Amino acid sequence: MAGPISPPDNSQSLLEGIRVIDLTRVLAGPFCTMLLGDLGADVIKVEAPGRGDDTRQWGPPFTPSGESAYFLSANRNKRSLTLNLKSEQGLQVMRELIGRADVLIENFRAGTLEGWGLDYDALQQLRPGLIYCTITGYGYTGPYRQRPGYDFIVQAMSGFMSVTGPAEGEPFRAGVAIADLASGIFACNAVLASLFARERSGRGQRIDISLLDCQLALMSYVASNYLVSGEPPKRYGNAHPNIVPYEVFRASDGYFAFAAGNDVQWSKFCREVGHLDWAEDPRFAANPARIENRVVLVGLLNELFAGRSVSTWLGLCEQIGLPAGPINSIEQVLADPQVLARGMRLEVAHPAEGQLPILGSPLAIPTAPAEVRLAPPTLGQHTEEILGELLGHDPAAIAALRESGAV
Repeated sequence: MAGPISPPDNSQSLLEGIRVIDLTRVLAGPFCTMLLGDLGADVIKVEAPGRGDDTRQWGPPFTPSGESAYFLSANRNKRSLTLNLKSEQGLQVMRELIGRADVLIENFRAGTLEGWGLDYDALQQLRPGLIYCTITGYGYTGPYRQRPGYDFIVQAMSGFMSVTGPAEGEPFRAGVAIADLASGIFACNAVLASLFARERSGRGQRIDISLLDCQLALMSYVASNYLVSGEPPKRYGNAHPNIVPYEVFRASDGYFAFAAGNDVQWSKFCREVGHLDWAEDPRFAANPARIENRVVLVGLLNELFAGRSVSTWLGLCEQIGLPAGPINSIEQVLADPQVLARGMRLEVAHPAEGQLPILGSPLAIPTAPAEVRLAPPTLGQHTEEILGELLGHDPAAIAALRESGAV
């Protein structure tokens, strides 16, 4: 495992000085705000007193101090403020926060902030130039705008599950919440673009991110295949609809992933394994022909691969420059030397856990490195700090807010 995170150097983070009010919970919104925090933004996570983000209770597993592994996965580089937004005092504190913010991100049901008197125009009055991003299941327009949004349901509705899983049998969802995670990434992109535009125009932006839109966007070439051909896509299991061979094969001692992404790679492979006849066979010479004769070719490859071990085939493919890889478990990938070399497994100091193992940031920007500056916060960990240092409340005022149940 990589060692503890080093203190930041004197280089300035890309989003240093940008403050984000995070009114999100579960995964899509928290993943977005975590990425902004990785880039240096001051992310203030606003949570309900006594309960917090729903995912704080999503376990096991929990750490020894009771922190949920699910919550830890999407909440590094944030400060936690507890705030009761159902109270007038809590809403007043929220208005003060907004007046000192650059970005507000929330994933309540459509119209919730408007019900609190915080529509986009009101937000612009509180903080001219504020970027306001909502993340909902179906967006702020259309007949589904009031439906609750869940990753699993969106995977089903978007067509994703219709092409995921074995050719026969029930459709499958992805093993991770791909609609939520993709929506967080798309939302982060939109926020960054809006911050860049504000530098030129001084104007804020209203961003409307829909889980369904984002998951449909991920259908990419599968959707394009249908739009061009009119043919409904099929399920191919681990195979690819447009490239053959491109799937999981079984060696003598296990499975591995193998791809020949173009005809040059295919020819090179055939030559190396003593089957130049496959490269010259009109059924297999070009990718369109290999797709048409997929079943026959995959059968031949399975026979070939069954004769040697996974490590032998991976070594051969690396030697000749063909894409191939092991089917790693999570344990294996988190111990992989490439993963460790890239800083994707780290430890960070946590107030209740000591050194906490976490994933690193994939945002590799050597000139202004993304950093894990803060461990995922305990509930309300920074409440006094934010109320006092940022908003100027004295100890008596903070105590009064606690007494009223506003924080």
